[in-house]
Amino acid sequence: MNLDDLDLRRLRYFLMVAKELHFTRAAEKIGIRQPPLSMQIRQLEETIGARLFIRHSRSVELTPAGREFQAAAIDIVARLEDAVAEARRYQAGNSGRLRLGFAGATYFHPAIPIIMRAYRTAHPDVVLSPEQSNTPALLAGLREGRLDVAFIRPPAEEGDLLTLRLCLDEDMVIALPADHVLGDQDPLPLSAIAGEELILFPRDIGPGLYDSVLAACHKAGFSPRLGQEASQIASIIPLVAAGFGVAVVPRSVGSIRGEGTIYRTIADVSPRAPIALAFRTDDRSPLVADFLAMAARTARRHAKSASGHAQERLVAKR
Repeated sequence: MNLDDLDLRRLRYFLMVAKELHFTRAAEKIGIRQPPLSMQIRQLEETIGARLFIRHSRSVELTPAGREFQAAAIDIVARLEDAVAEARRYQAGNSGRLRLGFAGATYFHPAIPIIMRAYRTAHPDVVLSPEQSNTPALLAGLREGRLDVAFIRPPAEEGDLLTLRLCLDEDMVIALPADHVLGDQDPLPLSAIAGEELILFPRDIGPGLYDSVLAACHKAGFSPRLGQEASQIASIIPLVAAGFGVAVVPRSVGSIRGEGTIYRTIADVSPRAPIALAFRTDDRSPLVADFLAMAARTARRHAKSASGHAQERLVAKR
């Protein structure tokens, strides 16, 4: 038997005859003449080496082999149709798996859950696989093909393999123990914490944010006293609450509410905490393209909304 002769067209012809049990009616449903249909079925029987129909003068009936072949043919055609539909959904960015990375504490930014919900609503059949780590580790995951897209803290070396797109931005705030003497001031000049121990994280897990904090301190006229080191950005807050020192963190980290920590706006020019989307430059996946486009649209709407709220707060203070 030559399986190359078992094409989808012949299977569909067979299934129509098996349904109608009449060559003429089956030919009319298919849209061809009866003699060519009869020839196709006979060639199919010769190919598989089994008689599929018992022919009567006015009708046909399935042989036992024909009934077995009918069940298998229905399954084959259904599977092939599903495969084609799945491929088309994937090509349209509506199916598959998207592996997402999140650098430490980026997921606290209020726009990121909005981006995720919007994408899941628009692409319910896409499986999202999240991974939380630090920026260098996520960039390595992208280069090695273990991730598709990552929210990172720039700057980062792009090279020829990776592309970065700025997505979100936020200011930074001062985190103080709840009973700190400076807690009555809001906003608070950054120079006010010159004599405090500053809690930071290792530079190698977030060099952009680390350098931004130190540069802001130097611009404010002091070199910070580096105190207890936190393992990651999010773990800074419990250390502040425990009285190990103060910290300068992205505003969104202030969503970690606890009885032991308060947050104060920086009175002078606040350091920024941008978030970028990183992805492989040569990645042509429609899943990645759709996610990037949706993230950009959602980020623009969030920035516009946040700007409006900030203006309202400014007017209210006046």
